[in-house]
Amino acid sequence: MSSGGADKEVAKWDPGFTKQIMDRVGPVIKRYFRAEVRDLDRMPAAGGALVVSNHSGGMLTPDVMVLAPAFYKRFGFDRPLYTLAHYGVFLGNIGDWLRRSGVIEASRENAAKALRDGSVVLVFPGGDYDSYRPTFTENVIDFNGRKGYVRTAIETGVPIVPVVSIGAQETQLFLARGDSIARRLGLTRARMEILPLSIGFPFGLSAIFPPNVPLPSKIVTRVLDPIDIRAEFGEDPDVDAVDLHVRAVMQAALDELARERRFPVLG
Repeated sequence: MSSGGADKEVAKWDPGFTKQIMDRVGPVIKRYFRAEVRDLDRMPAAGGALVVSNHSGGMLTPDVMVLAPAFYKRFGFDRPLYTLAHYGVFLGNIGDWLRRSGVIEASRENAAKALRDGSVVLVFPGGDYDSYRPTFTENVIDFNGRKGYVRTAIETGVPIVPVVSIGAQETQLFLARGDSIARRLGLTRARMEILPLSIGFPFGLSAIFPPNVPLPSKIVTRVLDPIDIRAEFGEDPDVDAVDLHVRAVMQAALDELARERRFPVLG
């Protein structure tokens, strides 16, 4: 995507429209999932920051609508929170609504433009691969080897702010990602790397469709200390080392949240 295209993508954010979404949908999500966002004061008070989070809950993931209302409540609507998303979600009117609320097509150009403008960008490096991780590995940080987020942070000179969340992977029973099935069916040619299988309510067994209604699992999201890459890794940081450090910090925090949890769904 050209720099001009990135300019246009970022410019579609509408603070008034975003406030309407946060005011109407945010309380519903918070109540349904008993959502709790911890340590938001660790977020840099100003300037660009790349928020890196694990992704949970399958197709109907509540991750963004758990974090975003808390972010805007603290920082107001003069500071946009952009979320990177797969191009396939930008369909028709839905695509227009998403862009107006700060969801932009996932590309390093779009992310860099927003970060250089001093905005906060939320990225889920693991994408669908992460959000459909099997239930028996629900508390494992796995980005599927994706490290582009590190390069983006280095190139734009912004800190990485790790965020971990627990609970959304209990909204249904995730059986398998189905990546081998996707390969056999040739779905990878259409950029579908997985064909996940899950069991939930009300349809029972689902292979993406029909999407089951998420159970009201308690979701806790925690913001961790910002990572100043050059301060910690020098002027020529090693991407692999930074990625390993980010995932290790996140895994330790997720393990702590998991130890607090008494019962699935109930929290």
